[in-house]
Amino acid sequence: MKVLGIDPGTGRVGWAFVSHEKGIDSLIECGCFETKVNSELPDRLQKIYIFLKELIKENKPDVLAVESLFFATNVKTAFDVGAARGVILLAGQEAGLPIFQYTPLQVKSSLTGYGKAEKNQIQFMVTKILHLQEIPKPDDAADAVAISLTHIFHHPHKM
Repeated sequence: MKVLGIDPGTGRVGWAFVSHEKGIDSLIECGCFETKVNSELPDRLQKIYIFLKELIKENKPDVLAVESLFFATNVKTAFDVGAARGVILLAGQEAGLPIFQYTPLQVKSSLTGYGKAEKNQIQFMVTKILHLQEIPKPDDAADAVAISLTHIFHHPHKM
């Protein structure tokens, strides 16, 4: 089973492919797609959508796992990230992928057993679980890896 995990955003979209085969989890690839800082939201959304459609087409994941929106103090940021999540979900839906959404609390709890874990604790667990030499970079990619692992932990019977 190949899981595509996505950490949504408008400026940066973290993505990761994690494989779960015969009880072994392994990182296939991860990265971060960035849009231009001062570009308009519709342009950013289009670029994210096109990038994800191509990423899905080239890598053929079995499932899409996306981090759910959490409350942000900046309302504009929350709306923009919500719009980015929309195009991400659309790309997955059009590709016929089963789509699962996980809250930051679920991700933290799945990897550390503690829903208020700090980012460095999540990153530490990602490296331990996947037997990596170093934390995936940038942070958005590491977050996407954590989201992929969360899906695997929540659905081990389907793997």
